[in-house]
Amino acid sequence: MAKTLLLKTTFSQHHHHYLHLSTSRFSKATAMCSSFSPLLPINFRYIARPMCSFVSFKAFSSQDNTSTTKDDVPARIGFLGLGIMGSPMAQNLIKAGCDVTVWNRTKSKCDPLVSLGAKYEASPEEVAASCDITFAMLADPESAADVAYGKHGAASGMGPGKGYVDVSTVDGDTSKLISEHIKATGAQFLEAPVSGSKKPAEDGQLIFLTAGDRFLYEMVGPFLDIMGKSRFYLGDVGNGAAMKLVVNMIMGSMMASFSEGLLLSAKVGLDPSVLVEVISQGAISAPMYSMKGPAMVKSLYPTAFPLKHQQKDLRLALGLAESVSQSTPIAAAANELYKVAKSHGLSDEDFSAVIEALKVKVQNKE
Repeated sequence: MAKTLLLKTTFSQHHHHYLHLSTSRFSKATAMCSSFSPLLPINFRYIARPMCSFVSFKAFSSQDNTSTTKDDVPARIGFLGLGIMGSPMAQNLIKAGCDVTVWNRTKSKCDPLVSLGAKYEASPEEVAASCDITFAMLADPESAADVAYGKHGAASGMGPGKGYVDVSTVDGDTSKLISEHIKATGAQFLEAPVSGSKKPAEDGQLIFLTAGDRFLYEMVGPFLDIMGKSRFYLGDVGNGAAMKLVVNMIMGSMMASFSEGLLLSAKVGLDPSVLVEVISQGAISAPMYSMKGPAMVKSLYPTAFPLKHQQKDLRLALGLAESVSQSTPIAAAANELYKVAKSHGLSDEDFSAVIEALKVKVQNKE
């Protein structure tokens, strides 16, 4: 029978958080099991993927500085937003044995998760009220804010001893506003936008870019490790959002340039498929090119990251750049190309469909 360790992270003189973790997860666990400090390296993840059967939650109360706590019980996890990313993320939590409660504006999207064992609540408020930690994965800043603190939003169900983790991609100002509403209830807040699309979400290979309450970061670490392959703690709220926007700005620009290369190679009589192979073996190789390239050559764009979301992220990144007077002409040009693609009805296609906007421009010139 597998052994478990009781690891303690100290939040203050009176508040402690306990995690029951498999000894197989730490090669040096015996050297640290007597006192587990929350001051871990900035980029920290467990050696092996944790299972929720080993994770328990002990809520703390900001209203009582005694050692009184709730009974040590399995953590109750809420998940708000079950789209192309949220659904596989929540599924991984359920499959790992977590006690998960879900909500989505379109209720039918909850049904597959309920069939896997999830509970359902009718509003973000009810999910937050019934759970210790609530994750939210929404499509844009407006949706993220509304779900967090709008009518029957999660903030109405939050309170001391609870945590809210927003894994949506939003701008820093929106993230800070959400944080203010959540923390006003006595709860803790962590922004944790993800780098990765549909397949990494399904495979539990996302990268979490977190910022906010450090204690909450340590507390939800095992759950992030179920859904992702690595996590970074970046300090104050807004830093996670900024890092995600910079990453997606680069990605959008790379895809636009790659699209130009594919079309130019075909135009001068080269085989675009060979171009993909050449790139994959050189210094500019990137997984995105080898994954997307073969389908793009065939004009196929199965949606892993919707084009409308890529354009939204470019728009937000350009706003971030403007706020600090940083010139970003390449990203600005790429943004215009994605806007053209959207105008041609490609919003819900994969962002690699931006190549079609270039085809339209070529045809118009001809």
